[in-house]
Amino acid sequence: MKEQLSNHLFWDIDKSKLDVNKHCRFIIERVFSHGGLSDWHIIKAFYGLEKIKEEAIQIRSLDKKTLNFLSVILNTPIQKFRCYEQTQSEKTHWNY
Repeated sequence: MKEQLSNHLFWDIDKSKLDVNKHCRFIIERVFSHGGLSDWHIIKAFYGLEKIKEEAIQIRSLDKKTLNFLSVILNTPIQKFRCYEQTQSEKTHWNY
């Protein structure tokens, strides 16, 4: 599975040393942050929506568009995501 994912997702590490089970949250987060639609289909087919949901809820940082996409696709209220709770507690100067 990891061989099928885009190479730019793991530019900073040795992709061959990734364990798809042990590092699943890391892989899923990279796909959400920097991957394309083809990468999404690969992880969805490999992990399944339940595993993706379980890991995505625990991710600390996601942009607003990705968070809303996941909320709809995974049929999960946005408030359940850890990154939503952390974003609400951080003070920002501008909301752009």
